Amino acid sequence: MSLRVVFMGTPDFAVPTLVEIVGQGHEVVAVYSQPPRPAGRGLQPTPSPVHRQAEALGIPVLTPTSLKSADEQERFRAHDADVAVVVAYGLILPVPILEAPREGCVNLHASLLPRWRGAAPIHRAIMAGDRETGVAVMRMEAGLDTGPVAMTERVAIRPDETTGDLHDRLARLGADLMVRALAALSRGALGAVPQAAEGVTYAAKIDKAEARIDWTLPAATVHDRIRGLSPFPGAWCEATIGGKPERVKVLRATLAPEAAAADTTAGAPGTLLDDRLTVACGSGAVRLIELQRAGGKALRAEDFLRGAALAPGARLG
Repeated sequence: MSLRVVFMGTPDFAVPTLVEIVGQGHEVVAVYSQPPRPAGRGLQPTPSPVHRQAEALGIPVLTPTSLKSADEQERFRAHDADVAVVVAYGLILPVPILEAPREGCVNLHASLLPRWRGAAPIHRAIMAGDRETGVAVMRMEAGLDTGPVAMTERVAIRPDETTGDLHDRLARLGADLMVRALAALSRGALGAVPQAAEGVTYAAKIDKAEARIDWTLPAATVHDRIRGLSPFPGAWCEATIGGKPERVKVLRATLAPEAAAADTTAGAPGTLLDDRLTVACGSGAVRLIELQRAGGKALRAEDFLRGAALAPGARLG
């Protein structure tokens, strides 16, 4: 049985779920998304990825800056929805909104709740060195990602996987999970289990101040931070190129083989140990795989070195 759905989402992560819901024959009567934001060189107001996808599908889009007013809440109720599906929408839903659809609101969250509630669950899972994560469909309540969990899917985090890589995998996995949850809901068979009181962690929004690489940390920690911050905002360090200090983003790295990392006495943390961009850390070393100079494009290490002569013994700040 098809459901009458209001979809609420904003970034790329939410787009596959919207497409799958429509593809499964559910009636999406309205899409809510964040208002257009200035973007590009001209800083022109630009609709969100979900906004653009909804327009391509011919679905009406609403972009309120808040849902707290009585007028906005009445407009939401007027959609007469069976359920609201929420995926990285970006606004707090007041209780009158949560209670308006007949079956309430269900949320797709990119973690295994209660671990990594909050704004940046994919980044934080990788930065913490987690070996596993997943997606969860949760029945929403007033707390921050505290509602009972209806369905989950687990995945292993690959050793060199970046936030960008994992984001794309979880977006597809989450879309499939949500349409299965809606199928169960349409049969009256979507149960939910309260989240455990223990194991709660919070995925705080990424602060750009976190992006500077601290080479004094152990290599595993440096590696996890580099891949957890890729592609945005991008972990960075300073390198002296052509006699001038320059900020360089490191978008991909790997733990250096033990033989390359065994003797880091050749230099203090941040020192290049060889001509393959192996960098000494507080313990062990990482090998830089993909880098980006300011204003340039992302390059593999060998291509980067053609334009930036960095010899063994050089220090990255």
